[in-house]
Parts: sequence; structure tokens; C-alpha cells
Amino acid sequence: MPSQHSRFSHLIVLSSLLSICGFAHAQSENASKPLWEIGAVGIGASQQAYPGSDEQVNRVVALPFLIYRGKYFRADRDAVGLRAINTPRYELDLSFAGTLGAGSNKLKAREGMPKLGTLGEFGPRILIHLNPEAKNGRWNLDIPVRGVFDVSDGLKFKGLKFEPTMNYARRLGSGWSYTVSGGAAWADTRLSETLYGVANEYATSTRPAFQAQGGLMNLRASTAVIKDIHTDWRLFAYVRADSVAGARNEASSLVKRKTGGTLGIGFSYTWMRSSQSASD
Repeated sequence: MPSQHSRFSHLIVLSSLLSICGFAHAQSENASKPLWEIGAVGIGASQQAYPGSDEQVNRVVALPFLIYRGKYFRADRDAVGLRAINTPRYELDLSFAGTLGAGSNKLKAREGMPKLGTLGEFGPRILIHLNPEAKNGRWNLDIPVRGVFDVSDGLKFKGLKFEPTMNYARRLGSGWSYTVSGGAAWADTRLSETLYGVANEYATSTRPAFQAQGGLMNLRASTAVIKDIHTDWRLFAYVRADSVAGARNEASSLVKRKTGGTLGIGFSYTWMRSSQSASD
């Protein structure tokens, strides 16, 4: 039997992979989508350990996935959770999300300090469809406010995160599609301390003590390109840039680089799909 940590970690990674795929599991903009899909998704990625880090975390992951587009329960490329309100213009849900973060990797900048665990996020989100009837690409404003929990430490609460993001997605001809997004993240004092605080007991000659404060955490921009190579097979590649320039805790000695990047390439394969269409 897998441990609770293992199960939650897999859910975090899977949530991240589906989010990274972005438009990869969507049908044409005017076509209905199946109620459920079962398949596999895999990715090779190199990600900045945390915003401001000068170290990369490299991973290759392959996992099965289940996409379910029920009226209230949703498990799709955006998040996993319960949707309370759904209109052509707005969606409100309570959902779980995660990132391919540093996990338990040893980071030189944090040597001797508590490790950054496997972090997951849970909380409400408002999704605003800015042009729901558009046929030449769609704009969405994603506004989540989520608590951050350490899965590797009994779901210990690590703070709050607010990350509004503007997304644009468009399908092109010959099976190509792409997404572009940009946004900013704010963290409360507790989460800022988790990432950037240095207590006196962990201070060294090259890592002075630092008391982090809540505020702007980082700016982020990303793009992904997806290619349908078969009815069931899709390839995708993505790149993301993060910047802590002007962030509230830019002066922390744990900030080693003002800008950093993440890139990856992967695939998704749909093994089975419902003949019944989703209600929306």
C-alpha cells in the first residue's frame, strides 16, 4: 500500500502535469468534450527550485490520469475539486492544485535548514471567461486564493497564496494549439517565511538572518505549444519564466537569482473516453 505522502505527492504531480498540458486535452473550441477520459501523461522537466533559486530540479515523471467533467466534481487540466457555480461567464470552484517543486531535494542555499517539502495548494478559485463566444482564441482570468500545505509533513499549513493569472488559448490548423499566460503571486508572511526566511539559528557568514514579510512573491509568464499527432496522442512543450525583481523579499540571502526558467517536453495518451458528452 502506498503511503499517504506518496498518494498525495502523486496527486500533486498529476495535477501539475494536467495543468502544464493546458489545452492538450481540449477538443475544438466549439465541440463538446467527453464526460471522462483515461490515459497517461509523461514529462521531462527542468524547473527552478523556487522563485529566486539558482538551482534547477530535474525530473522525469509518467503517471496515469483520469479527467472527469461532471456538473459539480471536476478533475481536469485546471485543477481537481468541486465546482459550485458555472455560467458562460464565470466559474467558482473549491479545488486542489500543485507544482513540481523542490520536494525533498537538497539545495545548497538552504544547507542545514529545514527542507522545502512537497507543497500542495487548496482553496477557492474564480475563473472569468472574458470572451466566451470567441472563435479565434479565448481569454480567461484565473483568480485563486489557496492555502499551501506540506504533504511531506502531515499536511502542515505553510501559508496563503494569491495568484491571479491571465490566460490565452487558441487552436490553429493541422492539430496545433498554443497557450500564453502571465500573472503575479502574492504570499502571506507565513509562506514568505517558509521560502525566504532565515532564522538566527540557521544564519551563517554567507547567509545572514532574514525575517521575511508578506507581499509580492514573483512575476510569471509562460507559453505552451501542443501538437495532436493522432486522435489519442498529443505532444507538448512549454517554457516559463519567473522573476523576483521588485518582490517583497528580494533582499533575502536565499534569493540567488532574480530571474529563472522552467522548461519541459512531454506527451499525453488517451486510452479510453466516454461516449457521453460533458454537460458543458
